[in-house]
Amino acid sequence: MDDYPLLDVFLTMLWFFLWIMWLFLLFKVVADIFRDQELNGWWKALWLVFCIVLPYLGVLVYIIARGKGMGRRDVEQAKASEAAFKDYVRKAAGSAEGDGKASHVDELAKLADLKEKGALSEDEFQAAKQKLLA
Repeated sequence: MDDYPLLDVFLTMLWFFLWIMWLFLLFKVVADIFRDQELNGWWKALWLVFCIVLPYLGVLVYIIARGKGMGRRDVEQAKASEAAFKDYVRKAAGSAEGDGKASHVDELAKLADLKEKGALSEDEFQAAKQKLLA
């Protein structure tokens, strides 16, 4: 332990974490290059070669030149993902938002309430449920 003082351990860990952060940034830039719809294939290839051949300089120049668009694309992708998730949840829950119709889930809940209150017999409940699910 005397051969490797505590300060050297700290500096080694610092360099290691900085290297990991740089790798994350490199992957983010490469993903953004492929995600960008405004760039054609040749520009994407040039940026990619620049980031591979001169990685530190390539990433730094890309962030300076296209950083604002990179942030905008992140926001657009987040909004699209959120909209897709909400649409999926609406479809999975069976809601028919905006068309004035009650969902199948709501209708089944109403039928179950009527059955519990005694307004529907078991046969009537089953027939209404089959009609609703058909």
